[in-house]
Amino acid sequence: MNWRLVAIPVTLIPIFIIAIQFDIQIDDVLAIGIFPFVGAVIAMLIKLGLQGIKFAYITRKYLGNFDSFLKLVGVRVGSEFIKFTTPMFVGAEFVVIYYLHKKGVNPAKSAWIAIMDIVTEVFAAGLLSIMAGIIALLNGAYVVGAVILATSIIITSLWMVMFFLSSKHTFQVPKILENLVKRFGKDKGEKAIDKTNLWMNEVCTMSRENLKTPESKKIFTISFLFSVASWSFYGISFMIIAMGTGYVISAFDSIMAVMGANAIGNLPITIGGSGLAEFGIVAYLNNLDPFAFEVPEGIVAWDAVIGWRIATYYVPIVITWLLLVKLALSKISKPSES
Repeated sequence: MNWRLVAIPVTLIPIFIIAIQFDIQIDDVLAIGIFPFVGAVIAMLIKLGLQGIKFAYITRKYLGNFDSFLKLVGVRVGSEFIKFTTPMFVGAEFVVIYYLHKKGVNPAKSAWIAIMDIVTEVFAAGLLSIMAGIIALLNGAYVVGAVILATSIIITSLWMVMFFLSSKHTFQVPKILENLVKRFGKDKGEKAIDKTNLWMNEVCTMSRENLKTPESKKIFTISFLFSVASWSFYGISFMIIAMGTGYVISAFDSIMAVMGANAIGNLPITIGGSGLAEFGIVAYLNNLDPFAFEVPEGIVAWDAVIGWRIATYYVPIVITWLLLVKLALSKISKPSES
């Protein structure tokens, strides 16, 4: 956790570079106004809240009347702190697996619930990002469209193929990795591999038992719709913040721009997509090369982009950290057996 807290100031570096490059002053960002800023924050918090509700819904569907609904929502929202401080936005699933396991849930079932949650999220984000990439190509933004499509298709396909194949094939640690771990880890490495293979076998067994059932199909569909709604609120957050600068953009275009930027931010270059997301929005809306720092002024207001980043990243990161420490990482007691 300590290195993640240290990493947060590092994410400010690209913002400082943008501010210096395009002469953005603090007054320019403050000129956005309190109402558009608060509106964008609220849209982002709704996005996180919907993710939490989805996780609580999935958990209770598989575990019954398990734990407090609000606590499950809070744990899932808190887990987003790990994604915010990780390249490619990964890691939240490990928090919920940890929490469920500490509450007495079988590791395989905990993993299955986390996988159902993350797969529906990735699937919804992937489809929206692919749509954004196609629109970019149709508008002649070939570099932007290619980057968005390449990133979105690879990540979405990887998760979906692994998810659906797990019901037909039992995955194990690849032999090359297994041999390396056993060679350098000796007895501890061998025990770690054995435990990992056993866990993966149990998860695949869970997949075979649940994936094709009508109930799981219903859970997947409803969870997917929750994810589409949550990503949509994330998308309109930019439209709300842009209103404060006089930049007019429709809800649909805002969602496409943000989801395109989100796909670019998935590139494992910076923590939390810092810098990539900002340039991704500008590049998408102006058919530019997202990696070209010579972006003309006067197109999309940079103060809106910086304001959007603060509202949807730096404010939520404080809230998610508080929830993570208070709920997911606090001392957890397993329910007593009757």
